[in-house]
Amino acid sequence: MLEEASELIGLQVYTSNGIFLGNVNNLVIDLENKRVDGLFVSETNPLLVEESKAVNVPFRWIMSVGDIILLKYFPKRVTTKKAAAKI
Repeated sequence: MLEEASELIGLQVYTSNGIFLGNVNNLVIDLENKRVDGLFVSETNPLLVEESKAVNVPFRWIMSVGDIILLKYFPKRVTTKKAAAKI
């Protein structure tokens, strides 16, 4: 059982299908409500996130936390939106 939120940093994150997403690099904190709002994962799996961009995984997507973090939801693929070319 985790005793401190900082123990989440460095844990591996997996989708519900067992695909490695990346490691937790930081926590997204809601200071007003004093709670963890999400997990910041950088250097993500390029099969899941275009260009291995960093993502914020909302805490509500987490299924369980132990030796690893298992997500109950993650999109099939995260892509970056390119700005439309001006004519």
